[in-house]
Amino acid sequence: MTFKGILLFAVVSSLLFSFTFSNSSSNQNSKKKPTDYVVGFYNVENLFDTLDDPHKNDNEFLPDSKKKWSTDRYAKKLNDIASVIYSIDSTNLPVVFGLAEVENKEVVQDLVKTEKLDGLYEVIHKESPDPRGIDVAVIYQPKKFQLISQEWIRFQLPDKEKPSTRDIVYVSGTVVKNDTIHFFFCHWPSRYGGTEKTIPFRAKAASTLRAKVDSLYKINANAKIIIMGDLNDHPEDPSVSETLKAKKENSDLINLMWQFKEKNEGTHFYKGDWGVLDHIIVSNSLLQKNKGLSTTLKATFIHKPDFVLYTNKEGVQSPSRTYGGTNYYGGYSDHLPVYLRLKK
Repeated sequence: MTFKGILLFAVVSSLLFSFTFSNSSSNQNSKKKPTDYVVGFYNVENLFDTLDDPHKNDNEFLPDSKKKWSTDRYAKKLNDIASVIYSIDSTNLPVVFGLAEVENKEVVQDLVKTEKLDGLYEVIHKESPDPRGIDVAVIYQPKKFQLISQEWIRFQLPDKEKPSTRDIVYVSGTVVKNDTIHFFFCHWPSRYGGTEKTIPFRAKAASTLRAKVDSLYKINANAKIIIMGDLNDHPEDPSVSETLKAKKENSDLINLMWQFKEKNEGTHFYKGDWGVLDHIIVSNSLLQKNKGLSTTLKATFIHKPDFVLYTNKEGVQSPSRTYGGTNYYGGYSDHLPVYLRLKK
């Protein structure tokens, strides 16, 4: 072999080695466990099936209703919600995720069978006493989140003869060994009937949740707690800031959504204004970079990719909703999802 041939062979061999090493390193990196864990919540705006349940007031979401809810629309809704969840982080899907306004366990099971989520999630759900049949549910990845316990916290609203609203869903488990996270997923009573008139309803939800939080603190003063949900109140409202005692700072519960309130951002759009109705609230212990999991303000997000937003003629954006009254828009939800990244 000539000198030029030897030189060419050496160059080619070097390039092949570099490519092989680089490709091998890339494959090894792709197999590394994620350095963070995503958890989130989404009010999905009336995820109903098309079947009549005689025990619920679900008549507006039937094929013969004014809304003309159909199998095709239901299938589209499922795939749309799955796409939103998937788009939060397609390479590191949420390990625990709360859902509001789901009719039953079956619709959530249909959701996790969609192409983007299939085979990853298990479902936590129990029928609540809400007369419309809309509940709170949780999906989680059993390969990443080791479930310890689950509980449905029921409470009775003032002047009501029996419980008549959504349960608070409590779930505890671990993504890091010996580091328990306590989750509460909520959908507090709405403002329907008047904001002032319904204040006591949300106050009752807040006091019920606060009592449960205090019971955890009695067992462990450094308990790691995450509260997520549509509270139907803003960060400054008394139910959140005073009864639940979730504040911007100097409290055992920190409301991470204040930053969005101060920037006039939000999760829900009403009469031309953004409002923060969907909350992420954490125990102070999760903001301390000690052992196990922690988080920060910068790790808190409102998920708003362009495809979940509607832009009107004036250029104003709002959540792309499924319905407006009986008008079918074919959008995703009238709320935006929120999520949090936890790091070891």
